[in-house]
Amino acid sequence: MRRLLVGLVALCTLVPVAPAVAADDTPEDRIVLSGPVLVDRGETVPGDVVVLDGDILIRGNVEGDVIAAAGDVTVRGKVGGDVVTFGGLATLGRRARISGDLVYFDKKPVVARGARVSGETKKTDGGELKDVFAVAAIGVWIAFTVSMLLLGLLLVLLAPRAADAVARTAKHHKGLAIGVGIGAFILLPILAVLLSVSIFGTPLGIILLLLLIPLYAIAFVTAAFGIGRLIIKGARILALVVGLLILCLLALVPFLGALVSLLAIIFGLGLLFATLFRARSA
Repeated sequence: MRRLLVGLVALCTLVPVAPAVAADDTPEDRIVLSGPVLVDRGETVPGDVVVLDGDILIRGNVEGDVIAAAGDVTVRGKVGGDVVTFGGLATLGRRARISGDLVYFDKKPVVARGARVSGETKKTDGGELKDVFAVAAIGVWIAFTVSMLLLGLLLVLLAPRAADAVARTAKHHKGLAIGVGIGAFILLPILAVLLSVSIFGTPLGIILLLLLIPLYAIAFVTAAFGIGRLIIKGARILALVVGLLILCLLALVPFLGALVSLLAIIFGLGLLFATLFRARSA
């Protein structure tokens, strides 16, 4: 069950909740982000059934585990692994057969007479889940840091002179960069929405909305490079690594991390646009 919990945490972390969309519809596992799942009579799922937001009804046979993050689970058939409910209610019909454990976090399961659970029926305080969350959080942090490092290296190697110009802006025009960054952070989404609802600007508005996320990623890397160059003189790559480590380590601090990331994006946007304006005026 630990493998499924890790996958569940990763999905919750990386994938936004979407209406009734299957994230993985392989023959082995059935993983759904949002919406109900039915395993009907005569149907067999060789792997696991995992639903982030939705109810699960098992009339047939599931050879693996059944996990519901936010929804009820009703079993009237057979489950070869564990049945786990995080926030919903598990209901076992009289023909329900569970070879593993029946685990619940909140609501006590309703078990009809005749239903069989070969393992334990137990309430957990989430101790194992906390460990899984910790491992998943570390994995996400490492993946994010490595991704930002690769993006930064690509930008620095492709445009070294532009990187130096950004460093000069960070050194001599911090106030300008902060002011421009605040304006860009507020105005860009507003402009994108206004264009999207207009007749002739809809394509441009949609494109601008789609570009905001990669732009914010570039801004974060730009802020890291600018901060790194304030500490490390001359060496572009080393400055990038130092600045990125500072920001990513601060991002680990509860509550403070989100604020630091937001401020880094704003500062990075300001560095980008202020450098562009200075280059045009020069």
